[in-house]
Amino acid sequence: MTGNFIGDHVIGKNYIGYSEGMIKGIELHRAIDAFTDSHPVVIESKLRLRPGFHKYSPVIADVFYDHFLAASWNTYSIISLYDYTQIAYSELNLRTSILPPKAKHMLSYMIPQNWLLNYSRVEGIHKALTGMSRRTRFDSGMEKASVWLEKDYEKYKNEFDLFFPSLIIYCKNMLGESFIEAAG
Repeated sequence: MTGNFIGDHVIGKNYIGYSEGMIKGIELHRAIDAFTDSHPVVIESKLRLRPGFHKYSPVIADVFYDHFLAASWNTYSIISLYDYTQIAYSELNLRTSILPPKAKHMLSYMIPQNWLLNYSRVEGIHKALTGMSRRTRFDSGMEKASVWLEKDYEKYKNEFDLFFPSLIIYCKNMLGESFIEAAG
């Protein structure tokens, strides 16, 4: 879980100080990103967003898909989303000493604002995208993306529903069924 969380913040294969499990999490994060970015259904979502958000459309599509995962969490997990967020925050808090600085900084906002739980609501997605918009170097327009989500909500939801089962199969194949079940 921690390795997956820090995947974007670890440069190259600089795995010094990380356990085998964390390295597997980092590599899983990167594999999921590559699989997602090249998936035809996700590409459809990104193309719909491109006219309004240009190079930021992949980021926005990713956040939209995070919303649909959170909103339909009970479809994919026997653990409630609330319980999962508490487990995740606890695990990450236990490992703050080994988190890369940017991941640690992000966590300092993520937990108090309860991003994982709030992603289940469009309002939570709006807040997340507005925060991201403030941190971009260029005018991203991400603060307006939740309007696009609401306008084409069913299209994005259908795309997520088509995509996510294939991601589950991909992860099971990559990690092995027993690892997925042990991870919950």
